[in-house]
Amino acid sequence: MKNKIAFFMTALLLLIIAPMAFAAQGESGSQDVVVTSGEGAAGEDNPQVQQQVNEEQQTQNEGEEQVMVQQNQQVRAQTKSQLSEMIQQKQQRMNQELEQKDEKEQNVYQNQNRVRLAVHSLLAMEDLAGGIGEEVSQIARQFNNSVQATINAEEKIQRRSAFARFFAGGDSESAEELEQQVNQNKQRIQELKQLHEQCDCDEEVKTMMQEQIQSMEQEQNRLEGLAQKEKKSKGLFGWLWK
Repeated sequence: MKNKIAFFMTALLLLIIAPMAFAAQGESGSQDVVVTSGEGAAGEDNPQVQQQVNEEQQTQNEGEEQVMVQQNQQVRAQTKSQLSEMIQQKQQRMNQELEQKDEKEQNVYQNQNRVRLAVHSLLAMEDLAGGIGEEVSQIARQFNNSVQATINAEEKIQRRSAFARFFAGGDSESAEELEQQVNQNKQRIQELKQLHEQCDCDEEVKTMMQEQIQSMEQEQNRLEGLAQKEKKSKGLFGWLWK
């Protein structure tokens, strides 16, 4: 009799709390949508509007990154001092960008800016890298295409509400996206390492290239750890939909 009562109470608790957890999970996914004046409550109540706004923001971010790559292709360092100056200027611009972002965005970009800076540096040193310069730039552009995907995934993880995390666990979808991008980037890093060994360029340029590769590798290791931690976070009732 006691077992039946315990079973009934557990089932009743699930019926009450599980829908709340689903609702919280949905709310957490929409927190990164920026609703401009004029959308108002209609955007909050309409999932299609939220999705459209989110897609427009992502398109804008990706467009900005593509412009950055195009600019880098047009402006390549011709001397070592010019290369150092270009890297320093890019670092300063990214620091200024950080000041305009909220706390959660700053946490994401502070780490991922390491890859953005590395991409900028590898593109800028194309003419100084000897025969491997074009191949290095091609891989750097591939890295650039993955940056926005990892930023978006990490932002979703950072913005997940404590309520949703307690009941539903981590954001497994974003964690899987991170893992997919990291696996691809690790392969690209191996290609960069092989090219670095073949580089017949100046030793100082070669050292700078190695530093950027190491920076990329460290960031991929961090993202991999973040994804694994997020997938292990099951929550109180996460087993219901995982």
